[in-house]
Amino acid sequence: MSLLAGQPYHPAFVAREQLLMSTATPHQQDSKDKSDSEQKRSRVPHAAKLYHNLVPAYQAFWPAVAGKNIRAEVGAMQLANDAKVLEVGVGTGLSLASYPRHIRLTGIDLSESMLAEAQTLIDRKGWDHITVQPMNAEELEFDDDQFDVVTSFHTVSVVSNPAKMMRELVRVCRPGGQILIINHFRSDNPIIARVVDSAGNVTKRLGWRTDLELEEVLRELPIRIDQRYKPNPFSFFTIMKATAKPDRV
Repeated sequence: MSLLAGQPYHPAFVAREQLLMSTATPHQQDSKDKSDSEQKRSRVPHAAKLYHNLVPAYQAFWPAVAGKNIRAEVGAMQLANDAKVLEVGVGTGLSLASYPRHIRLTGIDLSESMLAEAQTLIDRKGWDHITVQPMNAEELEFDDDQFDVVTSFHTVSVVSNPAKMMRELVRVCRPGGQILIINHFRSDNPIIARVVDSAGNVTKRLGWRTDLELEEVLRELPIRIDQRYKPNPFSFFTIMKATAKPDRV
């Protein structure tokens, strides 16, 4: 397959999805289960040699694959002064330069190795409007209705429970707040869907799904989809813009 805005066999795409698998790891268990928890952590990418080997490829190629969409969509959001924004799955911070400096941005990711890279970037750029912290995408440690805007890029298809992650994104977003998702979802075109699904056995071993349907993760959520589209007809990615809890506005 040729590279058309990203595809499952491209090394940069594989690197990104391998790294973002870290958001699917469960919380640290009680001390009596410590040994089992340590064994589980040893199998996730950010604790493995493969993870560290993939970081250079991710940093070199991923901005070209996905950066254009992120820059365009964040730039079009017209964020208000002092808006509270949460990015789920911030990784090494490759999206951070896309945000304006007049907001307050919190980025979370479970991988402390990736967050260390993001913090280095923040310090180097002097971005005092951005903070990052380790956190599980499926169990956000924030109060309800805390953020004006919630974003997530190429993360929902790699967590262990995508529907749970989406519930958390909606929960922490205030009524009437914006949600922006850029991700691969199963194509509505049955021919394209079958072709991509054929790679499922391979990609599942890499920790991400090709068969995730948008309706599956949004079912029964208090959310209104305002826009859903692909940046171009051949793109692997879907852009979704939504309003959280519209009935409470």
